[in-house]
Amino acid sequence: MSPGTVVRAMIVQSVTGLVLTALILFLPAGTLAWPQGWVFLVLLIGCGLVTDVDLLRRDPALLAARMKSPISPDQKPRDRAVMRVILVFFIGWMAFIPLDARRFGWSHAPLWAEVCGGGLMLAAFWGWSIVLRANTFAATTIELQAARGQTVITTGPYAVVRHPLYGFTLLFMLGAPLLLGSLWGLAGLVIFIPLLAARALGEEALLRAGLPGYADYAEKVRFRFAPGIW
Repeated sequence: MSPGTVVRAMIVQSVTGLVLTALILFLPAGTLAWPQGWVFLVLLIGCGLVTDVDLLRRDPALLAARMKSPISPDQKPRDRAVMRVILVFFIGWMAFIPLDARRFGWSHAPLWAEVCGGGLMLAAFWGWSIVLRANTFAATTIELQAARGQTVITTGPYAVVRHPLYGFTLLFMLGAPLLLGSLWGLAGLVIFIPLLAARALGEEALLRAGLPGYADYAEKVRFRFAPGIW
């Protein structure tokens, strides 16, 4: 993509993401008078834009790769199926949270938990930015990037865990329902963690088979998502 094309695509994706996320949140909530929903939207879109602008300045090739659909014909069928399930679950989870926190009030998070949730979301975006600085091959799809000269990344967060991007995603999944005031939303982790683990295992199988040095790296860095856990 040319720089102008990347910028246009970034703007279109940001606006589309804003509109779709607002619909998924506020339609189930049944009202626009939901401060937590607006705070979440500002954090999500604002931090996402900051990340994209940083990539545009520093690594436009990675930004272009990350703007592609997470479901691609080039993917392995297994990963394509896992990603479809993840996307459907994520949309359903995001629609459930306002039903719980705003419309029906099945659960309620205290103010301190909502603040902690916002902090966890910020930590997730900070972590993602660190990962993207360390790994210029962190595309949205799982594929070998021979044309970009893909190599094994062993520095930064990759010296600690093999899939730091997923690890920080779990912080987001923990922080989002807390910020929005939904304790029942935390139950989504019970489904999301196995789905993310399945995708990580599929990615590792591809990299072990096709990326020189990855098997040795995996032997040295034992954990995938969180040190001392898995």
